[in-house]
Amino acid sequence: MPSYDYKCQDCGARFALFYKTYADYDAADKSCPQCDGKNIARVIKRINVQKPGRDYGSMSSGEMLSVLESGDSRQVGEMFEQVGGANPALGKQYHDATQKLLRGESKDSVEQSLKAASDGKKTKT
Repeated sequence: MPSYDYKCQDCGARFALFYKTYADYDAADKSCPQCDGKNIARVIKRINVQKPGRDYGSMSSGEMLSVLESGDSRQVGEMFEQVGGANPALGKQYHDATQKLLRGESKDSVEQSLKAASDGKKTKT
């Protein structure tokens, strides 16, 4: 059953109207239930659109380990991106590694570049 949210432009009331069919919606004489005003506007609420694919954030640690061990670097990159997102606390290396994995670079190659970057930092101190 379609439901539509409205706001009355006269009294400010927010309300929802329900219709059995879209034809009923089209034919309805819409008015505010509080002041009976006709000056109402549709309110489009925020909607969530689920991306196709896995929800890595809700996985158990065992399931995440299975993804890491899968050998699919893109899948690992997707997991890193979902779990870590744009969190600046994770640092540039994390985000760079995630992007490399998403591009399909091998996990071994990404790991080697992280080790090389880490070794470079150790020798500078």
